[in-house]
Amino acid sequence: MEDRKRSVFISVLKDALNRVFSGGPFYLSFLSLFGILFIAGVTSGIYSIFIAGSRHAYGTYREIPLALLIATYIFFVVTSTGLCLVSSIGHIFGVQDFMPIAKRAILLSVITIMSGFLVIGLELENPFRMAIYLFASPNFSSNIWWMGVLYSFEVVFLIVEFIFIMRNNHKVSEAAGLLGIFFGVAAISNLGGVFAMLQGREYWYGPYLPIFFIASALMMGCAVIIFFTVIAYWIKGDTIDGPMTSSLKIVGKLTILMLAVIMFFTIWRMVAMTVGGTEKLLVLDALVKGPYAFNFWVLEVTLGMIVPFVLLLWSKGRRIGIMFIAVALMIFSTFFVRLDMVVAGEIVPQYWEMGVKEFSQLHTYAPTWKEILVALGGVGFCGAAFMLGEKLFNGFREAPGVEEAKIGKADSEL
Repeated sequence: MEDRKRSVFISVLKDALNRVFSGGPFYLSFLSLFGILFIAGVTSGIYSIFIAGSRHAYGTYREIPLALLIATYIFFVVTSTGLCLVSSIGHIFGVQDFMPIAKRAILLSVITIMSGFLVIGLELENPFRMAIYLFASPNFSSNIWWMGVLYSFEVVFLIVEFIFIMRNNHKVSEAAGLLGIFFGVAAISNLGGVFAMLQGREYWYGPYLPIFFIASALMMGCAVIIFFTVIAYWIKGDTIDGPMTSSLKIVGKLTILMLAVIMFFTIWRMVAMTVGGTEKLLVLDALVKGPYAFNFWVLEVTLGMIVPFVLLLWSKGRRIGIMFIAVALMIFSTFFVRLDMVVAGEIVPQYWEMGVKEFSQLHTYAPTWKEILVALGGVGFCGAAFMLGEKLFNGFREAPGVEEAKIGKADSEL
């Protein structure tokens, strides 16, 4: 019996490796591209941290210490929690239409949070110090300390959830999933609190961001799972039909709902800023008709909200190609939502109202090519890990030999 189990395991492993290194031109071309981006991003980050120094290699400076890489980190980790929430609707809360996407959503949740960790690790001037003192010298009054702890627990429970759902042990996977949801929601609300509790930055300060991040996470989770599911079927050369069609249809409807919620949040955020203090009015002016007007009106509002909303309504959950275009625009736009949120909160000088001549203009920021490479490195890791995962887990279908393994397990139990 042991020899039989060993031979089945070896057979499954060989089959998985054969799938990983096989595929059509679409798969191999994009896997190579993502691999190159990942290597280039990591190389750029290591050079910037250990040789040039992050403050010299990156476009950040004293007045704008948070920029592209922080925005990229937020983009990935918020998306991760959103995917965790979407997957839980099916295999934890029992909504059957969400079951076909559950395993892929959990894997993507792990991949995106690891992508975020990669980017933030290459942004910090000394990432090893953070890893050491996170536990050696905890600061319970620090939002950033709590962020590290909560995300550490989240990624552990996500991995446990994925392992046991792949083994069809739903009791353990559900328990780990519930804990993953708890720590994930706590982590992104705390991440919003990192900005929301900075009283010196009027644009960020207040209860808006923690709530917005949670709503935005669910919207992104829906958009990302639709986007990657369609790509997964392209990789396999299969047609989306049966239960997966029904699943994408219901996820598309939830995407419309959450996009409407985000539009509601955005409208009232802008309206509320009209009666804010000097800093909020200056940021509002920069967003509406200043240097960030193109980002706001074109990339955020038009391409990220209006066009996807119309396309998703038009698709009625049945036209997969139109849904794919809509969610692709949403994902692309959301990155600039995160970037503008981070940078716009720092463009007004702290000494503006004091009339200091050196700070009589808004701060400007432009990312260096090293920063851009690190951000693309996170994208490369995410894309490569997803494509390898699809091949390794056979598109989340039963791999050859799995049924035999189940039979062998049943025989041993008898």
